[in-house]
Amino acid sequence: MQNDMNQAITEMVGVMKQDYRKFWLNSTTVEERGVLSQFAKDQLEGFNDSIEVSEGKKYIKIIRNDNQRMVWGFIVNSDTDNKFKRGDILKAAGWAAPARNKARGNVFEDLSWVRWTGPEYLS
Repeated sequence: MQNDMNQAITEMVGVMKQDYRKFWLNSTTVEERGVLSQFAKDQLEGFNDSIEVSEGKKYIKIIRNDNQRMVWGFIVNSDTDNKFKRGDILKAAGWAAPARNKARGNVFEDLSWVRWTGPEYLS
């Protein structure tokens, strides 16, 4: 993986982790305002440790391997794609392939669309 892509993916994964923490801070398992319960801390630690990056020729697959292995999304890893540009985020159509209907964002641009559950749909 090239350095710029590696850095962009690291930043994106950081946003995913921050979003998951916000999820727990807004949940009923918070002991007091802003303090996570032990259960929430354990879930957060498990999530943070579960994110895997798998590089292929055309795409980089982001995998969540917490309770079950699932694809979070795909990142275009090619400058020669006829529809998408390098760094575009695609939703998963399945385990091995992305949905190629529309990019959900780009790792080199604004990361406000990144959620822990997957990339948000864009309008």
